[in-house]
Amino acid sequence: MRTVTSTSAMQKLALGWKRAGRRIGFVPTMGYLHAGHISLVEKARQKVGPDGIVVVSIYVNPTQFSPQEDLAKYPRDLARDQKLCRAAGTDLIFAPANDQMYPPVGRVPYSTYVAEEFLSQVMEGKARPVHFRGVTTVVAKLFNIVLPDVAVFGAKDYQQAAIITKMVRDLNFPIQIIVAPTLREPDGLAMSSRNKYLSPSERSQALSLSQALQQARAAVLKSPAGIPVERLRKHLLADFARHPAARVDYIEFFDPETLQPARSIRKGVHMAMAVYIGKTRLIDNGTLA
Repeated sequence: MRTVTSTSAMQKLALGWKRAGRRIGFVPTMGYLHAGHISLVEKARQKVGPDGIVVVSIYVNPTQFSPQEDLAKYPRDLARDQKLCRAAGTDLIFAPANDQMYPPVGRVPYSTYVAEEFLSQVMEGKARPVHFRGVTTVVAKLFNIVLPDVAVFGAKDYQQAAIITKMVRDLNFPIQIIVAPTLREPDGLAMSSRNKYLSPSERSQALSLSQALQQARAAVLKSPAGIPVERLRKHLLADFARHPAARVDYIEFFDPETLQPARSIRKGVHMAMAVYIGKTRLIDNGTLA
């Protein structure tokens, strides 16, 4: 396994693999990897086969963070990530610096962005207005640098995966997008690099997210004809209020294809939430089957 930091060197390697007929599987990450990321690497390997190339990018993208968010504090440990990727059978890590990804041209600053303007207007896009423009821009750039045949994303970031899938379709990227299931800890907490911020007490209270999802699913099973959205939201907000470290950013119920709000909650509706546990913002989601 090798690590490349130059965009031009990465693209040159990718073009060489393409000419040699080797398929490229790609897993974009912001690093501080965990078992959920490694499951995406394994999925990429399955898709490209033993003769393909699996690339993992490690880049904490500044354009998807607002000024008040945790860009400076976001956990970083490249040596640890390299060890995990090597053990998972990754062929190459692409770990560029900011001046490689967003270089000025002479005295002209970087100024070109990609924006999806429908799926990005709700939930995370509403709560974090600059977020998805940064995500789509950096992913589009990474696709043009790594030139993957297959890219794998995690379902924990459901809205992000939907937006990337839409971008690929709308802009005619010749890439297959795979969305792999959310990987969870044994107690149900969705795996996240930000979980390391949680104190022991907060870690226990963070289970309130997966418990809310379970409660919503149980409610749908009891009321297959449908549940008023505000009634269930009010019930879940009351449950979160029992946890002193929890502060709800949003709880949404929506159509899984359009991401538009559901009129009533029934089987097939998707639920997503963002909740601060102490100072740590966590997300989770799932289908209410």
